[in-house]
Amino acid sequence: MSKLHNFSAGPSILPQEALEASIEGIRNFAGTGLSVLEVSHRGKEFVAVVEETQATIKELLGVPEGYEILFLGGGASLQFLMVAYNFLESKGAYLKTGVWAANAVKEAKLLGAVDVVGSSEDKNYTYIPKGYSIPADSDYFHCTSNNTIYGTQMQSFPDSPVTMICDMSSDILSRKIDVSKFGMIYAGAQKNMGPAGVTVVIIRKDILGKVSRQIPSMLNYQVHIDKETMFNTPPVFPIFAMLQNLKWVKKVGGVEEMQRRAKARAEMLYTEIDSNPLFKGTVEVEDRSQMNVCFLLNDTSLEEKFNNAWKAAGISGIKGHRSVGGYRASLYNALPLESVEALVNVMRTFNV
Repeated sequence: MSKLHNFSAGPSILPQEALEASIEGIRNFAGTGLSVLEVSHRGKEFVAVVEETQATIKELLGVPEGYEILFLGGGASLQFLMVAYNFLESKGAYLKTGVWAANAVKEAKLLGAVDVVGSSEDKNYTYIPKGYSIPADSDYFHCTSNNTIYGTQMQSFPDSPVTMICDMSSDILSRKIDVSKFGMIYAGAQKNMGPAGVTVVIIRKDILGKVSRQIPSMLNYQVHIDKETMFNTPPVFPIFAMLQNLKWVKKVGGVEEMQRRAKARAEMLYTEIDSNPLFKGTVEVEDRSQMNVCFLLNDTSLEEKFNNAWKAAGISGIKGHRSVGGYRASLYNALPLESVEALVNVMRTFNV
């Protein structure tokens, strides 16, 4: 069987090269004769993996001095709570652009006041709010760079008067960013960085220690920093597999090349959506995501026939989220342009 064209929204496609290296690590890790699944996380071989992964992230993203890289469990969903525990003293400012941003608001409200400075909920999150202001008396400003379910993406970031914290789970490593604009960036790895099970936190150390509450150890960023991201046993295999993916990103040209590829993939698919009378996009054109392309059939009675057509072409994972319907093609870093060409060909030759 030939390899499927994998448009899964996450866990998502990984480079074949990274998969093979990860499999080899399961068989024989770093020449130890043991699997990476069964070695001590405090052994020198795995400590070296953690340090190399941290260094590679810093290199690829241009992380300045003064930041730490943590590898935590619990996904971005746990970060929604950890952010509030560590930074919410009087009021947190939030931009509400989708389900995950709304969940971040929900968790923060458990610990204090939340000011939703902008929301696109009124139109089912089909655009990114504009013209909002961030109160200077907020403890921090939280945003979500890319909205996986709805297919919207922040094309730029505001000049925040307070510490900016961003959930970049679904577009990190896909475009160049100025990390120095952010006090903290976090990302579940399972879109562009690696397999599910590890969350990357990039945090500037000087923003910590400002709240008066007692923070449980597992939720305290400072504790994880002090223990060099090994306060508890870290997600060993996801970190190892993530390193293999990061090596691939670096080898093929880094984030700059990922950005070029992302633009090419997205432009190809959006061009077909806009020019084909059978389909339509679901979000405002200026806010379209390069990672998650959402679209509908104008005639929903054709869905079964179209579904059969793309499945026959070896395409997987393009069913839209239930809150949007239709289709969602996720174009993460490891997806080859040939897969987009295969989908576009199905759309172009779809005969009603």
